[in-house]
Amino acid sequence: MLTYPDIDPVAIALGPVKIHWYGLTYIAGFAFAWWLARRRAETQPRSPLLRDQVDDLIFYAAVGVVLGGRLGYAFFYGFERLSADPLWLFRLWEGGMAFHGGLLGVLVAMAVFARQQGIEWGRLMDFVAPLAPVGLALGRLGNFIGQELWGRASDISWAMVFPRDPLALARHPSQLYQFALEGCLLFAILMWFSRRDRPTWAVSAVFLMGYGALRFAAEFFREPDTHIGFDALGWLTRGQILCIPMLIIGAALFYRAYRPPNS
Repeated sequence: MLTYPDIDPVAIALGPVKIHWYGLTYIAGFAFAWWLARRRAETQPRSPLLRDQVDDLIFYAAVGVVLGGRLGYAFFYGFERLSADPLWLFRLWEGGMAFHGGLLGVLVAMAVFARQQGIEWGRLMDFVAPLAPVGLALGRLGNFIGQELWGRASDISWAMVFPRDPLALARHPSQLYQFALEGCLLFAILMWFSRRDRPTWAVSAVFLMGYGALRFAAEFFREPDTHIGFDALGWLTRGQILCIPMLIIGAALFYRAYRPPNS
C-alpha cells in the first residue's frame, strides 16, 4: 500500500481568503488551452480561427465550462439538493462541477461564438477538441489533491488511504487513472489524429468516443457518489450512463464524417 502524499488542498491562504489547488488547476487548464489554440491557429493551414480570435474563444469556452459544469452537476448529481435549496446552485465555493454538464455548456458557447464569427460550428469544435484533455488531466490532479472522487476499496499494492476518508479504507487512486486516461492518453490520441486534415466533425467524434470509452472504463475503479450509488443493473454508475450518449453520438458523427458521398 502506498502512503498518500499529504498535500494541503489550500494552495494559498491570505487571511480569510483561501485559494485551492483545484481552482488553480482550472486556471492552468485554460492557460494551456489558450497557448495551444494560438499555436494551432498559427500553424494549421486550415485553421478556422485567426490568432487574434483565440482570446475571445477561450473566454466563451470558460463561461461554458463553468456555467455548464455547475448546472450539469446540479441536475445530474444534485437535483434533490437543488430542489430543497435552490440557492445552493450559486454557492460555488461549496464545490460541485460535472464534466458532462461542462461539455454541454461548451457546445452551446461554441455554437454562439461560431455564429458570431461566421465560422462553421463543426470545424470550430474540431479545433477545440484537442484543447480540452490537458485541462481535464489537471482537474483530476486537483481532485487527487483535494481528496475527492476517490476510488473503490482495493488490496492492490498501490492502493492508498485518503486521510479524509471516514472509512479509512485502502482505495484505488482513481483520480490518477483518470488523469492518465481522460487527460494524457486522450490528448495524445487527439493531437495525433488532428495532425492531418480530417473531415468536419471527425476530430470531435474521436473526442466523444475516446472520452466516453476511457471514462466508462475508469468508473469501474471509482467509488460511486455516496448519495446515488449504482444507477442500473447493480453496477452501472451515473458517470457511465452519461457516457453512453457520448459513445453513440461520437460513432454517428464519425460515420457521418467518413460516409461515402452517395451512400
